[in-house]
Amino acid sequence: MSEENQTGLIRISDDVVATIAGLAALETPGIAAMSGGISEGLAKRLSGRNVQKGVSVEVGQLEAAVDLRIIINYGSQIQDVCRDLQFNVREAIENMTGLRVVEVNVKVEGVSFKEEELDDLHRVK
Repeated sequence: MSEENQTGLIRISDDVVATIAGLAALETPGIAAMSGGISEGLAKRLSGRNVQKGVSVEVGQLEAAVDLRIIINYGSQIQDVCRDLQFNVREAIENMTGLRVVEVNVKVEGVSFKEEELDDLHRVK
């Protein structure tokens, strides 16, 4: 995004928008982690300083589109978590940058299990 006003030009880089989206995603209940992509083998869990992984953005003059690849917590209602995620990412980007978010696409690439859940699954088999 770039905007020219009386005092000069304002530009917001794609990386800034991706970081905002990644942080908003990780703060959404039900999201275990961002995914580095299934094409790299097993989904890599990423958080903290790698917050842009699993996030791609297209930023125009006034609008942005976001694609997220996530790993969701086992037992979460996927549709509800994804709807909350879309809302949280849209709100964070719009409030912090002034860009209008036209779409937030979510791809669920994995499910995260707690150790106890894995133990229960193994006992059932």
